[in-house]
Amino acid sequence: MPADDPGAANGSDGGAVSGVPTGPKLITTRFDQADGYTYDGYVRSGGYEALRRALTAMTPDAVHDQVKTSEIQGRGGAGFPAGVKWGFLPDGVFPRYIVVNGDESEPGTYKDRMLMELDPHQLIEGVVLASYAVGAAQAFLYVRGEMALAQERIAQALNDAYANNLVGTNILGTDFSVDIHLSWGAGAYIVGEETALIESLEGERGMPRLKPPFFPAAKGLYLQPTIVNNVETLSNLPWIINHSGQDFYDLASPTSTGMRMFAVSGHVNAPGVFEVPNGTTTFRDLVEAPEYCGGVRNGRSVKAFIPGGASAIWFFPEHLDLPLDKATVDQAGSMLGSGAIVVMDDTTDMVAACWRVVRFFARESCGKCTPCREGTTWLERILKRMLDGNGRPEDLATLVDVCESISPGLAWPPKQTTICPLGPSAVSPIVSAVERFRHEFDHYVEHGRPIDGVERHAIHGTSGVAVHV
Repeated sequence: MPADDPGAANGSDGGAVSGVPTGPKLITTRFDQADGYTYDGYVRSGGYEALRRALTAMTPDAVHDQVKTSEIQGRGGAGFPAGVKWGFLPDGVFPRYIVVNGDESEPGTYKDRMLMELDPHQLIEGVVLASYAVGAAQAFLYVRGEMALAQERIAQALNDAYANNLVGTNILGTDFSVDIHLSWGAGAYIVGEETALIESLEGERGMPRLKPPFFPAAKGLYLQPTIVNNVETLSNLPWIINHSGQDFYDLASPTSTGMRMFAVSGHVNAPGVFEVPNGTTTFRDLVEAPEYCGGVRNGRSVKAFIPGGASAIWFFPEHLDLPLDKATVDQAGSMLGSGAIVVMDDTTDMVAACWRVVRFFARESCGKCTPCREGTTWLERILKRMLDGNGRPEDLATLVDVCESISPGLAWPPKQTTICPLGPSAVSPIVSAVERFRHEFDHYVEHGRPIDGVERHAIHGTSGVAVHV
């Protein structure tokens, strides 16, 4: 999908075609607007009205209360309620910072990139609202290094916002001031982890910090209280303030409120980013409904799918009717994570798909923790040896043993012998594939090739996990 093709971003127009749950677009309304990313286009469609309302008619506590009422869960992966997270800041400790995590690096995830490219002013308005609510006079917007168009459009949007007194000193004639600094990284996956992102912002190598003591709300950027929020999370704030936290809460299920963006890729007819009712839409709705992905390619069936980014435990056809609800998916043994769903059809070589994900994590390990640095490398080597036809009978046991060293118990949510979850993320595809498709691994060991009827999609694809060539 071209990065600057708004029409490809969202297949839903808010009207049900096949009876699947639908709702109003909250943060993708300008994706189909040719100049929606510009200042004029944003203001013409109601942009910055929430900021005017907040600064002239609401106290910071009132803004915070609306966010708490909405119960919006963080859209970056952990799913922790944003309003509760803001409340962890210690009283009376200043300066304090807002950090925007735009380092979208989970394989299969590209929703935040669309928001930054197609509606940067909405994000900036959300950042200013969050800064006002928590009393931050400085915000940092960190964008992934490869997202050149997003960087360019955010930079122009910031210039326009400063020029119109929407960012900077005495915003809109009030006594509130905040500066937003745009920064970008070099494309390291681990910088998506909040403490590693903070290290990078401070000019250090992006490596995670120990928690405790370095919980960002207590000891974050420059060891000051810091809130790290995801791009999609903050982009929802203008809507919440323009309407109400209760309206947002009422849109979907009580355990997963509001609308949410999901990026669907892999073996579907129409991959893309879709904004859907959170907690009521099902995986089957997204994959099969004509207003979303329109089914699996070539009339095939689903063999497996990754429900929440490459670090999530895989799901299978019996999970398709689960709702996109954090509590439900957690209980079923995986996570919604970053909102990336990768579909694999019944021709997929699961050993190759498993290797492809593990290879990514092995290459992205920052090297700080020995189990991750050494373990992920060995996992990738063993899987590649199998794919090359040189598998050994003991390889499966070795894979499981190495996985145990990284994530003891092989349970979900994972235990870990590492500072951050990258190591256990490499364990997820192996546990998923070996438990469900052990016969495919055995066939590689015995015959040096995949079983009949599968194709090695995952070896040659370049844009994601288990993509077709």
